[in-house]
Amino acid sequence: MLQKLFIRHYAIIDSIDISFSEKLNIITGETGAGKSILVGAMGLILGERADSNVLFDSDSKCIVEGVFTTDKRKDIQKFIAENDLDAADEIIIRREVSANGKSRAFVNDTPVTLVQLKQLASMLVDLHQQFDTLELGDSDFQRDIIDALAGHPETLAGYQRIYARYIQTEKQLSLARQQQASAQKELDYNRFLFSELEDAALKENELEDIEAELKILNNAELIKASLGKVQFTLQEGDQPVVQQLKALANQLQSAEQYHAGIPALIQRLQSAHIELRDIADEAEQINEALEFDAARIQLLNERLDTGYKLLKKHGVQTTAELLSIKGNLEQQLTQILHLDEAISRLEKEAAAQLKEVTALAATLTAGRAKQIAPLEKKTEKLLAQVGMPNARLKVSLSASALGPYGADSIEFLFDANKSNRFESLKKVASGGELSRLMLCIKSLVAASVELPTLIFDEIDSGISGEAAKQVGIIMKALGRSHQVIAITHQPQIAAKADMHFFVYKQERNGKIHTQIRQLNDEERVDAIARMLGGEKPTPVVMNNAREMITT
Repeated sequence: MLQKLFIRHYAIIDSIDISFSEKLNIITGETGAGKSILVGAMGLILGERADSNVLFDSDSKCIVEGVFTTDKRKDIQKFIAENDLDAADEIIIRREVSANGKSRAFVNDTPVTLVQLKQLASMLVDLHQQFDTLELGDSDFQRDIIDALAGHPETLAGYQRIYARYIQTEKQLSLARQQQASAQKELDYNRFLFSELEDAALKENELEDIEAELKILNNAELIKASLGKVQFTLQEGDQPVVQQLKALANQLQSAEQYHAGIPALIQRLQSAHIELRDIADEAEQINEALEFDAARIQLLNERLDTGYKLLKKHGVQTTAELLSIKGNLEQQLTQILHLDEAISRLEKEAAAQLKEVTALAATLTAGRAKQIAPLEKKTEKLLAQVGMPNARLKVSLSASALGPYGADSIEFLFDANKSNRFESLKKVASGGELSRLMLCIKSLVAASVELPTLIFDEIDSGISGEAAKQVGIIMKALGRSHQVIAITHQPQIAAKADMHFFVYKQERNGKIHTQIRQLNDEERVDAIARMLGGEKPTPVVMNNAREMITT
């Protein structure tokens, strides 16, 4: 609910401070007094664009501030939390426009963007201006009306949860199929490459080890000759080195008691003797183990040739890289197998979700279908009340592809003259007809949906007399459960106000200012009488005005 509205330096408004009733608030005044300027100022806190032309004084910034109560509505609390705004029982929206046309918006003193402001404002205020009826012709709005009357928010929410999961599953399934199709193109080639590496059965560092072994085998004779000479010289020559070292050590032992340094020399000779004996033994072992094997050389060369071909084919240098390629190919082939399994699983999930979402869509369709006839009948009755006795509304409900809101296509069709030629609202209804139709529909859904503050700017255009009276009755009834703010020229509507405001112009310091004030009971009678009979209403007109207010 809009509790207070403060406007400063907007158009011809210097400063205005208004406190509204929670029921039906009526704003009247002479043409050109500035009633619609008030709506323009409200538009600023609803997120509409602003420029420096709105400034009352080019040296002072324009400020429009609205104070709203939210009754702890969950959708508003969620918005406040998601946008990191200060939570409070009241929401204060302020818009400032500077002399250069730049504007800033605040919610509870926290700066917000125009997008955020519009989102929040749409939850707080429903501004309905003359000819501003495109929303009524919007298919989403029409579906929302039927859903509000059907009263199935939990079913719709459940459907949307399942539908979202179904769409996500379908996306995953489509992606898996694309991956499978892409992988399938290379499957045979990758399988061939893997089989080739699998058949090669390379072991870790095998090619490098073969190259090392071939160097030894190809030089076996030279290696054996060298080893043999070493072993022979150390142990089997005319004067074996090992034996000579042993003899030298023995020679020194006879003199070790006479010199302190000799025992160390003996120890070193003995160590050298042991080391050279070990070298000779190891050289002999290597020599005996090493044989020239032509068959082995041929086998290794063939194995190495196979490995070299694979290295060249895959553009790598080592056995480890070939084994890595083999592992990657194996992983790709395994993934294809897993893709088949994933696709099968996703197909089952999608089928089950489709079955569930289709059943819920059917429930939504049935609930909507039940509301069509009552809505058409009630709307027809209200249209007759507001001066459109020949107008008819027809709701077309047809099947469509599954979507976020079910499997229904809903369209409001209109016949203004009982011609039985129903056509789209956008094609046949005039601005005045749409305005009154919107009022009728909003009054019907008011009990079924949590509407925000409703603001009507001259919704009474083109009507008078009894029709205007009936519009007033409908707005009065709507005001019992919702805050309504309406600008009107019709005394029949003004008479139904719970709070009546009068807009007027006032000259001050050579400048024209728009002012507004709340009327007391006698002032209301006078204002309505003037709307009925001009500037100087007669006693009869005054009595008529009193009667309109009390009935």
